[in-house]
Amino acid sequence: MMIKIKTLMKVIPFLLMGIVVLNSCEGELDNLGSQLVDMDAANGNEVAYSLVAYNINNGDVIRADAEKLDSVRIGAFDEPVFGKQKVSYITQLRLNAYNPDFGTNPVIDSVVLTLKPRYATDSADTKTTEDYIYPDGAVAAKKVVTTYPISKYGKYKIGGQKTPFTIKVNEVNDFLGGASDSLTSNKAIALGAEIGSKSFNGTVNSIVVTKDTDASELLNRPVSYRMKLDSAFFQNKIIAKKGDQVLKDAASFIRYFRGISISVQEQDGYLFSMAPNDIGLTIYYKNDVTEPTGTVTRTKAELALNLGAGNVHLSSIAYNRTNESYIAAMNVAVKPENLDNPNLQVSAAPLVYAQGMGGAGFGIRIPAATIRELKDLYKNKKIGIVSAKIRVYNDADNWTNSYRKPNSMLVRERDAKGFLPDMTSLSSAGYSLIKTANLSTKDANYDIGITASLKTIIENESYDTTKDKDFVINLGSYKVDATTGFLLGQNYNTRAYTPNRIVLKGTDIANIANVGKAIDKTSKVAQLRLIFTQKN
Repeated sequence: MMIKIKTLMKVIPFLLMGIVVLNSCEGELDNLGSQLVDMDAANGNEVAYSLVAYNINNGDVIRADAEKLDSVRIGAFDEPVFGKQKVSYITQLRLNAYNPDFGTNPVIDSVVLTLKPRYATDSADTKTTEDYIYPDGAVAAKKVVTTYPISKYGKYKIGGQKTPFTIKVNEVNDFLGGASDSLTSNKAIALGAEIGSKSFNGTVNSIVVTKDTDASELLNRPVSYRMKLDSAFFQNKIIAKKGDQVLKDAASFIRYFRGISISVQEQDGYLFSMAPNDIGLTIYYKNDVTEPTGTVTRTKAELALNLGAGNVHLSSIAYNRTNESYIAAMNVAVKPENLDNPNLQVSAAPLVYAQGMGGAGFGIRIPAATIRELKDLYKNKKIGIVSAKIRVYNDADNWTNSYRKPNSMLVRERDAKGFLPDMTSLSSAGYSLIKTANLSTKDANYDIGITASLKTIIENESYDTTKDKDFVINLGSYKVDATTGFLLGQNYNTRAYTPNRIVLKGTDIANIANVGKAIDKTSKVAQLRLIFTQKN
């Protein structure tokens, strides 16, 4: 379902009662609310209510096949709160043309796997070699190598040195199925022989070689990381099978050569990303070509394999959790399959954990008692809600590192599958689902805009005031249709490859009896922040 942008006039009825707010409140308003405030018509009020926060145990599993993977992660990362995460990328590969003719006496020179990790364009390092000799023909030339650091999540250095990685490539022994099949991140995939291994220093480069005589290009290689694979393996696996049924059609080939796995050898470091369809594999070989004169010449040839669209892609994610507090929290956390239970019982948590790629999510509950109080204020005091936000704070005691904090979240009402009403009703008024503050510090906080959601509850006379109101939150961002700019839907998001994680303050367990009541606005527990107007 796509979100259609609504006009500003369609939103005004939601906020006509909120025509004035005090200057001290203006910074907390939704963009639309601040546009409609008239400073002389009413008294403005800002109040905070404590909420019930609880953990959701997603089981360290998520759908992670080609349909979900606009990006894939590779690497390993270990930290004391969420434990170790190791991610490998598994993909099928196909011949670009079937029943290939490799000519006479074909022998592989090299097999090159090309990866294109995402990199930082503002940190380039250029090295020029003026007296370079291009090996193909011994041509005098100039070589320019431009090197970029890849984008990383995790540890840039270990022991004061750049994090060392070794990239490994293995053959896949299991048939991966069809590209439309649904696969989860914890699917067991049997691996075969290692067919490549190379150290990786966390950088990628481009290479341009030009002739000294006329500056014409001899080589122009885009930014990438290249590694050689085992030539003997591919000689036996592909070249030696010339004329065999296994090379004659796609169905036979993907059951014969079932795929490759790309991983890192190390157990700690960082995660890096790349677009799955950007991976390439080329076999460079020579064969005998007989000239009309009868002369036999060894001639270069190459065969490209397709690892892009149409192949099965899988992000294989393994976790090792050792933090006792995290494990204890997950033991009493809500499971996703129970979220549809209308009578869901939850365990309020002093800390909630959030992690992408199948890690934990969390829930926020507005207690029924809070809803009844607000409905009473609306009915008897004629308040008008101008802004409603769920606010959660980074836990400065347990999440004190410098790892990049998430800047987006996925939010839905527990009893609904689509977008929040705010995301449709307020979309043309500059509405932001998530507003962040102080992300580079230990005092980071997140505001989740739920103005329309709460107004619908408070102003609906038929709403069951014995019911709590829950919101389900995971890390990730929503995907947008590249043509229309519209959001694609609640289930179209980046959660499968979002590496971020964070520990947030939850419920004030020591004062559990007061949860749902008004609190000091300087408190950092999970809270509902309201701005409302009230007629003089």
